[in-house]
Amino acid sequence: MPGPLVIGWRERADFPDWNVSRVRVKMDTGARTSAIDAVVQEIVENPDGSRHVILGLRLYRQHPQRLKIVKAPLVRLARVRNTGTDYLKRLVIAATIRIGPVTREIELTVADRGRMLVPIILGRRALDGAFLVDASRKYVLKD
Repeated sequence: MPGPLVIGWRERADFPDWNVSRVRVKMDTGARTSAIDAVVQEIVENPDGSRHVILGLRLYRQHPQRLKIVKAPLVRLARVRNTGTDYLKRLVIAATIRIGPVTREIELTVADRGRMLVPIILGRRALDGAFLVDASRKYVLKD
């Protein structure tokens, strides 16, 4: 069995369930959870009692008004600490991500990352076991 895939601190990823390709993601080994820049449009309760969220993803820093509308399962509401010392409540959604040849289910918190350079960060939980981050390189994976 091969070991973890070596990736750079910044890569491009696909979200196949949302028909989103080649979005920039930053590996943040200092963060436990992952986060995505999105605007919550609506939370919908399904007949079986589960819930999903309609989101407007802000994937392009140069065009923050351009939203990609997607639907994602709502996993839970979590209490997370921001880069300071403040705790915030955030929605946690489930998503399928593909980085290079690796496809996996991850959880992402919904956050306002409008001031950040990259719309998505991947924390340790999303990277664990599948990836080894080379912090000296970026865009290691070629198309």
